Amino acid sequence: MESPIIRSLLDTDLYKYTMQQSMVNRYPAAYGRMVFRCRSNEPLNVPVEQLRAQCDSLGTLHLSGDELNWLSGLPFVTPAFVDYLRDFSLDPQQLDIWQDDAGELHVEAEGNWAEITHFEIFVLAIVSELHCRNSKGYSASTGKRLLREKTSFLRESLNRDNDSSFTLVDFGTRRRFSREWQATVVEYLRSELPENFAGTSNLHLARTLGLKPVGTMAHEWLQSHQALGESLLSSQKEALLVWLEEYGNQLGIALTDTISMQAFLRDFDRSLACTYSGIRHDSGDPVHWGEQGLAHYRKLGIDPLTKQFVFSDKLDFVTALDIHRHFSEQVNVSFGIGTYLSNDMGAKAPNIVMKLVEINDRPVAKLSDNPGKTMCRDEVYINRLKKIFAYS
Repeated sequence: MESPIIRSLLDTDLYKYTMQQSMVNRYPAAYGRMVFRCRSNEPLNVPVEQLRAQCDSLGTLHLSGDELNWLSGLPFVTPAFVDYLRDFSLDPQQLDIWQDDAGELHVEAEGNWAEITHFEIFVLAIVSELHCRNSKGYSASTGKRLLREKTSFLRESLNRDNDSSFTLVDFGTRRRFSREWQATVVEYLRSELPENFAGTSNLHLARTLGLKPVGTMAHEWLQSHQALGESLLSSQKEALLVWLEEYGNQLGIALTDTISMQAFLRDFDRSLACTYSGIRHDSGDPVHWGEQGLAHYRKLGIDPLTKQFVFSDKLDFVTALDIHRHFSEQVNVSFGIGTYLSNDMGAKAPNIVMKLVEINDRPVAKLSDNPGKTMCRDEVYINRLKKIFAYS
């Protein structure tokens, strides 16, 4: 087999571990199913045998003593969770991988939710890297040139604006060109934009490069409470409250678009809005979303300048600068930027996701503020969800 693409269980996003800790504490017996999807029309150049071999290698990985010690130093990681992780490993038999007659790649993970959650980022990073290796048009030299040009553009724009408050974080693990390239990008950003680069969501890079690990929750957490909570209508609020019980005033950025921003704001009452440090945008028009957020905070009597907006949906530097200029004097703004930096190599990066679709044999769904991101296998359930939350 080719050398493993994933070589550390920390080569993933922080929120995989923050959510897993909460899963182990709150829902240790929950059973889940996650499904891979390619959103773009272009076929993936990923042979099933290659993918299967790479995924099988995940089963050999364990966290080292040094990695566990580093995790234990994070203020929100508990000693009990570190003890759980000492013996934690992935079971590749929980993955089903096949290609249909039309050539479409299928990957499903099924098993204990606290275990299979980690397959999401690992499968996506493996698929992305294999596709790039096996396809024409991707060039490291092109990537380096574009990275230099982008960084120069951002630095010159910020100098021209006389603005040092622009903040970005690397969110590039899941659709990266390669493991090595993501490390190159992160080191380059740290060197060239020291006042603006605030860290990475990738735990392995944070540990080995001495950077701040950044993250909180994903759609998966809010989706799960559609099945685990007391009622569908209260599911978002329950998910947010359970998170606060786990983490208090830490990890306080709430994700808003599991159903829609409108539905989220109905649940995001004054108590939650005061306690959470901010909100994250991941679909829909970012300016409209931000204006909704500002109006909501002001209606609740909360000064938006005490809160943070995190933007993370398909960003490039031009778009991020426009958003920053629009909002930076009204609220604290930061940007999680992924594929634009980790896989802009001369060819289009694959648009791939892997989402939770069932908990305890019950459907769950992500609707978002962009209908193209809707993901669920049960149309009846989607219609029910839309009706209950007045989604349109």
